[in-house]
Amino acid sequence: MRNKPILLVLAAVFAGLTAATPVRSHDGRDDDRDRSDQRVQLGPRPFYLVDGMDSGPLKTKLSQCKAGPFYRTDFSIGHRGAALQFPEHSKEAYNAGARMGAGIVECDTTFTKDGDLVCRHSDCDLHTTTNIVNTPLNAKCSVPWTGPFDKGQNPAPKCCTWNLSLAEFKSLTAKMDASNPAATTAEGYLGGTPSWRTDLYTGRGTLMTLRESIALNRKNGVKHTPELKGPVSYGSDPAAIKAVFGGQEEYARAFADVLEEEGVKPRDVWPQSFNVNDILYWIDHTKYGDQAVYLIDYDADKDDIILFDETYKPITDPLARHSFFWKLKKRGVQIVAPPMPALLTVDGAGRILPSPLAKDLKSMGFDIITWTFERSDLRQGASKAGYYYDFDPTGKAIRKDSDMYKALDVLAKDVKILGIFSDWPATVTYYANCMGLH
Repeated sequence: MRNKPILLVLAAVFAGLTAATPVRSHDGRDDDRDRSDQRVQLGPRPFYLVDGMDSGPLKTKLSQCKAGPFYRTDFSIGHRGAALQFPEHSKEAYNAGARMGAGIVECDTTFTKDGDLVCRHSDCDLHTTTNIVNTPLNAKCSVPWTGPFDKGQNPAPKCCTWNLSLAEFKSLTAKMDASNPAATTAEGYLGGTPSWRTDLYTGRGTLMTLRESIALNRKNGVKHTPELKGPVSYGSDPAAIKAVFGGQEEYARAFADVLEEEGVKPRDVWPQSFNVNDILYWIDHTKYGDQAVYLIDYDADKDDIILFDETYKPITDPLARHSFFWKLKKRGVQIVAPPMPALLTVDGAGRILPSPLAKDLKSMGFDIITWTFERSDLRQGASKAGYYYDFDPTGKAIRKDSDMYKALDVLAKDVKILGIFSDWPATVTYYANCMGLH
């Protein structure tokens, strides 16, 4: 009996190893048959960023959380999965996002020529996000790759999901979103990945349908935020939508039908669109309107949001915008999602503060989700980081990569966002777990 404690310890260790080790199929790959026990694993990046912060209350607080425990949180939303290092909208990226604690994972939704809904950020990005130009399917592109880009000889390729059948789409391999227009070979064109991203995880890049993403999210224990692409910002081709579905409203209906057919509960999904008509359709005609997310774009050159009315006409007058938002609130829109630069500002002392827009939206009673964390190279600070850190153009507040947590802290505590999209969910998960955000 003296050996019983030792045997119990060994049994517990073995059980823990068994639970944490994925089942392997006979070909040596991870088997996705059951990932319901998937543990949250943040990896070294959040700890690296916290260690690099300047001394102060925020660093002290975040440093105290290094031992965990770490858990999934809806505050952490996997933007295209985990697109900082994995090919976006691939099975591998979705699995990585879930493993890093994202409570919600995104499938931007486009369509094939047969009307099957698939996960791509844009209907016409296959030439930069897959290997299509280096396959026979290049010939089916709207504009095939034919050689180095030359305005007079070789136009830039344009390869769209609606050029392909579902079987053709699924035969492609996802890659990091990049290209080398000057390349002299199709294989060379597939390069161009920025140095601060990586091609390390492009050995497998499995394309997904919306239905498959829902099933995978369910296995991984995460919720859903599919975005329907429409004929406004980052949208699909209106002519293609009309040819395949009959119109935008029928497209929005088909999108909601997939959610219902797959048994997605309204509380577990945040359908998104830049097209306000999609949001209003879901509110009026489906059970998925309560958590529909109205996406708002931003023009960094003008330091201003981009807003469209129901006729796709831009709204630029401040009073008209204010009235439009109030109209949406009365129509039942609960959640809006402007990008980070529209919600933050920096004062003369270098303090990050909520922007006037953030204050106005909160005063109207909107909940706010924002985008996108870890989508910029912050190693040289905000002044070199571009779009997402346009709120700090001179780098007064964000001087290095670790300072991103200062922006996140203001978004969470002062703007009081519901959640934030991130290309590397672990960074947000760490903060959310430390601050007790669920």
